[in-house]
Amino acid sequence: MGDLPRLAFTRSAKLAALPLGFAGRTALGLGKRIGGRPAELVAEEIQQRTSEQIFKVLGELKGGAMKLGQALSIFEAALPSEIAGPYRATLTKLQDAAPPLPTATVQRVLSEQLGDGWRDMFREFDEHPTAAASIGQVHRAVWRDGRQVAVKIQYPGAGKALMADFKQLARLGKLFGVLLPGLDTKAVLAELRERVAEELDYLREAEAQHTFALEYHNDPDFYVPDVVAANEQVLVSEWMDGLPLSKIIAEGSKAERDRAGLLFTRFLFSSPSRAGMLHADPHPGNFRMLPDGRMGVLDFGAVNRLPEGYPKVFGALLRIFNQGDMDTVVRGLREEGFIRPHINVDVDALRAFLAPYVEPTQVEEFTFSREWLQRQAASVADFRPNNIVRQLNLPPSYVLINRVHAAGVGVLCQLGTTARFRDEVIRWVPGFADDDPEEDVALALSG
Repeated sequence: MGDLPRLAFTRSAKLAALPLGFAGRTALGLGKRIGGRPAELVAEEIQQRTSEQIFKVLGELKGGAMKLGQALSIFEAALPSEIAGPYRATLTKLQDAAPPLPTATVQRVLSEQLGDGWRDMFREFDEHPTAAASIGQVHRAVWRDGRQVAVKIQYPGAGKALMADFKQLARLGKLFGVLLPGLDTKAVLAELRERVAEELDYLREAEAQHTFALEYHNDPDFYVPDVVAANEQVLVSEWMDGLPLSKIIAEGSKAERDRAGLLFTRFLFSSPSRAGMLHADPHPGNFRMLPDGRMGVLDFGAVNRLPEGYPKVFGALLRIFNQGDMDTVVRGLREEGFIRPHINVDVDALRAFLAPYVEPTQVEEFTFSREWLQRQAASVADFRPNNIVRQLNLPPSYVLINRVHAAGVGVLCQLGTTARFRDEVIRWVPGFADDDPEEDVALALSG
């Protein structure tokens, strides 16, 4: 009682209701158009009601359904404003909250995981959660030594629910196309499914979080709360206050949004070389701005382990792209496996596809904006008959890097950040600032 909705019939029925609801609203909209209402108003109404139903159901189900909602929320900055506006608020809610578990269920999980005497480990324990996410919720407590701590508790049955959700959601690709036209929802689901096993293992997450906490200890720009205790389904870490990045996006001043965006960029670029890992879940709910001006970082359940840092060829090809030598870029992408040997790509289409990742590194200071990202998305769409997206192959070693960078650009555009993005790339991405990029590519590829 009170666990994740685990019965296949119940969860499938909720998810199955989504396309039925959309079909009904579409039919109603057609009737209104026939009745004389402007098509634009009808379309906006359908978008708004569809988004409200979709994200209400995703939030209620938690699990894989909610994880997909969080993943989609990052890309809303790429949508035209007339489409994104009606459901932006719904997406923001999904990043930070979900219906909580009943108190009896919380107590049962803690007894199963920590033993019947679990209360003796805490001086105080607030049984009402302060935050809830896709596979767990967080309670505030005071550890037995007096430290303020966050206790993350995994939802019972989360693993089974996640797997069931992914199977059902794979059938709803057309529905999510209403929200994000052109998005390869199947690819997003496949990548999310691969991360599930890692995120369900709180001991693995604790190891990653402790590594980050040690590396960024006493850092002037960042704070990562350290781990206090952990097992497979309960993770206790130091408490961290702060203003969520979603609040900065919605209400922050230009100076606050610029500062947050710069630190967000610096953390993502610095962590592979400093911690040997890339934070692979960069949605705004995992970042806080602290009163002392630092950025706090949460949730290390999904990380990309890069013990050698970023691949050196990554920065080298980025610099060569900026110099306009597309022949070398194409050759390098072939060597790395991004372009298969038998595929001939349209260079202009490739340039348009890569522009959102490269353009901010071409100038000393760059302003990210929703309008800029919308233009980039439209440019790629113009080349769709050439199938540039389907022509490219993403090697497994680059899957998470690509997803994090795409999501990061989306967050920066939500913030509207003006930042010296190029400086961060020069500082943290090997190969970008080399004097002889052609030689650097050759060395990177041969190595």
